[in-house]
Amino acid sequence: METKLPVEKVSTTTKLSSSLDPSTLKQAVTYTARVLPTTATGTVGFKDAGTPIAGCAAQKVSSGSATCAVTGYAAAGSNIITATYSGDGNDLTSTSTTLTQTVTLPVPFRFFAPTSFWNEPVPAGAPLDPNSAAIVSAFDGEIAAAEKAKEGLPNINTTAWSVPVYTVPATQATVNVTQEVRYERKLDAALQSAWDAVPLPPEAKPAAGTDRDLVVWQPSTDKLWEFWGLEKTDEGWQAKWGGAMDSAGSDPGVYGPEAWPGASPYWGVSATSMSVAGGLITFEDLELGQINHALAIAIPNTRYGEYASPAHRTDGYSAAPLSLPEGAHLRLDPNLDLASLHLPRLTLMMAEAAQRYGIFVRDSGANVAFIAQDPTPTGSNPYTGAHGYFEGKSPQKLLESFPWSDLELLKMELHKA
Repeated sequence: METKLPVEKVSTTTKLSSSLDPSTLKQAVTYTARVLPTTATGTVGFKDAGTPIAGCAAQKVSSGSATCAVTGYAAAGSNIITATYSGDGNDLTSTSTTLTQTVTLPVPFRFFAPTSFWNEPVPAGAPLDPNSAAIVSAFDGEIAAAEKAKEGLPNINTTAWSVPVYTVPATQATVNVTQEVRYERKLDAALQSAWDAVPLPPEAKPAAGTDRDLVVWQPSTDKLWEFWGLEKTDEGWQAKWGGAMDSAGSDPGVYGPEAWPGASPYWGVSATSMSVAGGLITFEDLELGQINHALAIAIPNTRYGEYASPAHRTDGYSAAPLSLPEGAHLRLDPNLDLASLHLPRLTLMMAEAAQRYGIFVRDSGANVAFIAQDPTPTGSNPYTGAHGYFEGKSPQKLLESFPWSDLELLKMELHKA
């Protein structure tokens, strides 16, 4: 009888690589294990910190490779990945060296320059206005009165008196938007020139309400247009007023000569010339769970006759000495322990932003109102419903627990209107 000698198995090596390292939250990553010799068969098991990755415990080797697809990581941090080849009748097992997959928070998109007042954190020791306590107390009293009367409650505008943002590609066809000359205002030739070729989608709809605001943002050209009183007529698109920025990513976020050739400090939808894209709670903020910029707010009883930087103008009408001027910069006390307040998720996000970046009084309004991105361009409403951003609550209910009395007024640079 012929005696068969045992097969001497061949040593193997397994090398592990990542399709994307570092990755950000929820980004898909594919791990690839390459086994040598390439004739090896069998499977590869992928592990994260010694625990098999779901669905990747035994991935078939084909042409010397096996892959493991991870749909994305829910938390930032370091993940220690290894791949172990099982071996076969001719090949020995082998394990790769460890691969550290780094998962980072996505870099948040923010309108305007990193040094914009919208985007710079407020230093903890920033000086307060000498009248901070008195003015904030008066403002808090107005909110308390509204809550007691159950009328004019603080709100988060989303689908009316809000800001729909149409983000358009480089290929978007352009249209002329005619400046509607009313109220004895003369045609602003520079503004009309900026509106001669706007990449405005034909299906675009301005916000509901009398202001009919709308923003067009074209990332490929870094241009931004904003409109007040926008409407589509039989003669084409027209708007009452607004502005345009030809280098939005480096703009301070308030209209002035640098915004566009011939631009005026009186441009812009808001009564302060501060862009309505600034301070907007965006869908990206909500998805990220963090607002990395200042908030904008509209309030009643804004001060008549003067405004505070960075505003360039005002429509304030209150003669009360403790009224807030437009442009005023509020912030939550940096020593306030927000975690101890047990706020709803969105309210906490807003409070964190108000503590780190502050709140700018951007407009007058019938009631206190923050502004969130209008969902009209998406065709759905992500705010409502049990699983929406408002978690089944009304915005008025969400703001009931906002710590209004802990606001502080930063030192103002005042200007006569």
